[in-house]
Amino acid sequence: MSVIKCSELSKTYDDVLALENVNLTIERGEFFGLLGPNGAGKTTLLKILTGQIRATKGYAEILGMNIEDNVMEVKKKIAIIPEQESPPSFLTPREVLEMVASIRKIDEPKTEYWIDFFDLQPMEGRVCRNLSRGQKQKVMLAAAFISETELMFLDEPFINLDPIVQTKVRDWLVGYVKGGGTVFLNTHLLENAQRLCDRAAIIHEGNIQSVIKLKDLDKQNMNLEQLFHEIIL
Repeated sequence: MSVIKCSELSKTYDDVLALENVNLTIERGEFFGLLGPNGAGKTTLLKILTGQIRATKGYAEILGMNIEDNVMEVKKKIAIIPEQESPPSFLTPREVLEMVASIRKIDEPKTEYWIDFFDLQPMEGRVCRNLSRGQKQKVMLAAAFISETELMFLDEPFINLDPIVQTKVRDWLVGYVKGGGTVFLNTHLLENAQRLCDRAAIIHEGNIQSVIKLKDLDKQNMNLEQLFHEIIL
């Protein structure tokens, strides 16, 4: 069953064409990566798929629902890690997780588990505006993971994380997908995409240039970095 489907998606900002006729289908239980240089259209596509902005043309379905007609319903069923966003500055990490659990009506939230997983205990009592970038990113990830949704959109989730935390997050995401979850990953970190993704699309100047299964790439004795450079450069 497809959980993400978009057809002929385009987005124009004034006279700038940010996306042009994007067509993608992503199946349940898939770890999908969207790769591209800065300004290629990755974040624009993610914002359309999560209902943050509207497409100029085309349509997108998320979990079988037209995103433009069902924005609030879709948002209840997905988790998002937006790029360069921060948790509410006036709340502590624990309060952020408790707020998310309350909004999403989670009966038994695993608050203590995620506080321990991301080593947030030393930040108890400190509001988020006083945290480092890496600490804020861990709070954002914990808030997404505690949501227990079936679909996650992650925009550069590994930025500002140290190697140990990156490994823990990668391992958890692999288990999440094996358990039936679906991940849509925006990243320019090709090494992480190579390790994690079942399929990946390369986007450049608003156009999808290639969609490939990572196993097929291995059979060709290529890696994502080689393919990326071949297409982009």
